[in-house]
Amino acid sequence: MNRSPRRDLVVGLFVLAGLAALSYLSMNVGGLTFRNQGGLVLYASFDEIGGLKPRAPVVIAGVKVGQVVDIALDSDYRARVRMDLRRDLKLPVDTSASIMTAGLLGDQYISLQVGGDDRLLENGGTITITESALSLERLIGKFIYSTDRAGSNEAKPSRTGGER
Repeated sequence: MNRSPRRDLVVGLFVLAGLAALSYLSMNVGGLTFRNQGGLVLYASFDEIGGLKPRAPVVIAGVKVGQVVDIALDSDYRARVRMDLRRDLKLPVDTSASIMTAGLLGDQYISLQVGGDDRLLENGGTITITESALSLERLIGKFIYSTDRAGSNEAKPSRTGGER
């Protein structure tokens, strides 16, 4: 079997194209990007973040406008979330942030509800109106506890004999 430089070149280009496609797909699945679309950094503090993770989307009206960059514990023992948003956004100071769940058991993301104030949030500003994540475990625990208490407080028949 003799070697052909032309065939080797075609095979090499095919392998190179396959590796490029594989790296592109893995970066898209992982959420990595080379272009920096952000520019507006905002912070929000939450009592409970549930399963919110870095790189979770930040949305306004269902449209992705940024992502969660970092989550840390602040001095008040609340979760402080740093978000990187599109630089062209003009958000009022009374904008609120809520941690939402995609579907019943899906990933969590931050939803921003735009306020109506004339003053705007500056780069590095803090969203003060927040709504923490709904913990399914706590909700079920409260439901079970409330049904337990309701069952034990039901009226019990009297053993004193009734009417005379």
